Amino acid sequence: MEYVQLGRTGVYVSRLCLGSMNFADRTPEGESARMIDRVLEAGINFIDTADFYGHVLNGGAGMGHTEARLGRYFASRGGRHQVILATKFLYPTRWDDPNARGGSRRHATQACEASLRRLQADTIDLYQMHSPDPAVPTDETLRALDDLIRAGKVRYIGTSHVAAWQIMEALGVSRELRLHRFISEQEKLNPLRRKVEAELLPMARKHEIAILAYPPLAAGLLSGQYVQNAPMPEESRYADAAWSGYKDNYLTDGNLDVLDAVAAMAKEKGCTVSQLATAWPLTREGVTSVIIGPRTFSQLEDSLGALAVELTESDCQRIDEVSPGPNQHPR
Repeated sequence: MEYVQLGRTGVYVSRLCLGSMNFADRTPEGESARMIDRVLEAGINFIDTADFYGHVLNGGAGMGHTEARLGRYFASRGGRHQVILATKFLYPTRWDDPNARGGSRRHATQACEASLRRLQADTIDLYQMHSPDPAVPTDETLRALDDLIRAGKVRYIGTSHVAAWQIMEALGVSRELRLHRFISEQEKLNPLRRKVEAELLPMARKHEIAILAYPPLAAGLLSGQYVQNAPMPEESRYADAAWSGYKDNYLTDGNLDVLDAVAAMAKEKGCTVSQLATAWPLTREGVTSVIIGPRTFSQLEDSLGALAVELTESDCQRIDEVSPGPNQHPR
């Protein structure tokens, strides 16, 4: 396993990060425990979650279930030891409370305390804003997060789905007010979603912001199970009404053409389509770690095989020829 620095920090994380979004509502708890055992065995020391995960359960009543499951797992094994654990806040944690969401000091503080309880932890290694909140001044959120760091409840702070200019604004506020700064950004990057290559990646390299790329399989489209003009696999994500938004966004004729080209290259290299797709973001300069989100143990084993896939400059140029450039994608 290869380890790299998490942005400008002195912490080293694995090039693959285990994403846990499926753990609350699509993966049985016993299987998720086996999966965590396996990634630790493989050398992955980075796990990502969010307080919002589990929202698909019971019309939203399951929010927090993924963190709770991770908390039970690590408690049963005496702690998380070498694992760098990342979680996120900002999306609603209650539907009936307008203040149980957003980037306010009130919510950031309460959400952190709730996450610590569910995770059965004293400290969160990386605490991330799940999305920007234009209704709240940047300095209010940063002051709250800075207080959490100074209280020892959070070690580092990061963002997700934030534009390059918003990160630059936040860095300026941190510098002016002498607050801890964001050290990471979690963003979409795969052969079908390359917008971040235009501005975000260059900015991140310049200012030592770690980029955590997801979803490498384009919400399952690059898993290899979808074929043009073929019936929808019955148990696939896109066959589930809850994921209709992803289906409309990804399952297009143009994307299926890219899938065909990636599949052809994977066949030449003797790897699966998903392994090649997972390996590709790691070739982008500035990407720190790729977040994998397996639903089953077999999917996890397949994802781990991506570390053995070698993509040359010529291979990447071939993908460039069929994959639209960064300025041609909707966000």
